[in-house]
Amino acid sequence: MRASIRRALTRRRWIQNPPLKKLVHLEEPPSERLVLAVQFCMMAAAALTAIEVVSVVFLRTWNAEVFAAITGLIGTVTGVLLGHGA
Repeated sequence: MRASIRRALTRRRWIQNPPLKKLVHLEEPPSERLVLAVQFCMMAAAALTAIEVVSVVFLRTWNAEVFAAITGLIGTVTGVLLGHGA
């Protein structure tokens, strides 16, 4: 899972090398802290989704607080993935 997150957050650019006038493919890997933070958020969202499913199945009630936490985590992960590529 960590490798796929790292691959998704890696910046890929084509830069022209002035002396050779060739395009060079440059990859900038993300920091390990960013990869671990995104992995933690994704695991937390999965755990909260499981808690919400258990709440609906066994208690037959919708837990709005858990759903709000899931929505916030999904927004955080989406913001990191879209913002890091810019």
